Amino acid sequence: MILDLSHLGRYRVLEELGRGAMGVVHKAEDPSLGRVVAIKAVQLSSDAADSAEYQARFYQEAKAAGGLNHPGIITIFDTGREGNWAYIAMELLEGIELRDLMAQGRMPLPLALDIAAQVASALDFAHERGVVHRDIKPGNIMVLRDTHAKIMDFGIARTRISAVKTQVGMVMGSPKYMSPEQVAGRRVDHRSDIFSLGVVLFEMVAGMAPFSGKDVGDLMYAVVNSQQPRPSQLNPAVPELLDLIVAKALQKDPAARYQSAREFAADLITCRDALPAAALNPATTGESTQPQDMESAPPHNAPGANTRTQPFGEQAVHTATIPADAPATADHDATTVPMATESTFTATAAPLLFSRRFSSSRALERLRAPSESDRKELTAMARAPGALPRIPHLVTSPRRLVLITMIGAALIGAVLIALN
Repeated sequence: MILDLSHLGRYRVLEELGRGAMGVVHKAEDPSLGRVVAIKAVQLSSDAADSAEYQARFYQEAKAAGGLNHPGIITIFDTGREGNWAYIAMELLEGIELRDLMAQGRMPLPLALDIAAQVASALDFAHERGVVHRDIKPGNIMVLRDTHAKIMDFGIARTRISAVKTQVGMVMGSPKYMSPEQVAGRRVDHRSDIFSLGVVLFEMVAGMAPFSGKDVGDLMYAVVNSQQPRPSQLNPAVPELLDLIVAKALQKDPAARYQSAREFAADLITCRDALPAAALNPATTGESTQPQDMESAPPHNAPGANTRTQPFGEQAVHTATIPADAPATADHDATTVPMATESTFTATAAPLLFSRRFSSSRALERLRAPSESDRKELTAMARAPGALPRIPHLVTSPRRLVLITMIGAALIGAVLIALN
């Protein structure tokens, strides 16, 4: 497949950015607006019927993504055809694919949770508008230099009303990240994207995929039938809370998973905010919190280099601002996030949605800002075991207080009887 055109429609082709089995992507210039764009082009079949069907499927991508105006989803500008080539003009993203970041090994937990929460938030926006991506994988997620994540490639997305219908029984997507219902060729909905993102999250924090096999058949069997390990079994730094979140996202039965990507994002944010200080310090984890090969990353002293203002939903209520000249502490070590300006992090205070028995938000709030009594209890020195030190504890225990009262009454009664 060779694309030797100097122009695609009104766009002047500048250079090739990449190619794959489905097409080629070029950097191009839009002279009418004076902006640089990315052009994704596919060569159509010489057969008229096949060409019409493939072109309709190709333009479905533009229709699916073109109606989604969200900071976490790539922007589509235009579509067209030049000779035997159909093309889509879209936003040119400067960053690194999540796939390349993950190739470096396990990702730092705060970064992995942050990226996953952003993707979940963008998916929720798409799902609310009737668009299911159906091919969420690291190669379709771009991480910009400010760790802002964007979903790309809606090539096999499905909308509620689509000119191209996907037949039940047709398997479409990347097997490694497919949901069980996709592998089985059953009808899928938005919960399939949640499963795929759960697989991506597992791989980010564990360093390997939750399902594997000798070949595609074995892999697909594992996705449908095998139980994945807990991420903490592969990465001891993973907290139990994250194990629970991943387990819920990777439920085989869609009805047992998160029922919306918004719930998924809320739990990811809560888990990120509850991480211990050690997880934020690369000196204790041996992991880098910033990708080393991101050439487009700004220098640490660049204005705004470490300011993240990605919204995760309307429930954001807590905003913590750390001044640039604040002393380095365990909570914001200067070697972890070098700050030349103020770094703003926005998080939600929503309770953990995977738990239907209790709300842990109050406990997490006490961990973030312990009261004076909490501090006294945490800093109190342990006492040696013995009878006297246990008296206050015995007195403050209701059951033991009743027992002591009964014993005391029995002793008094025995003394009175003896005196008489």
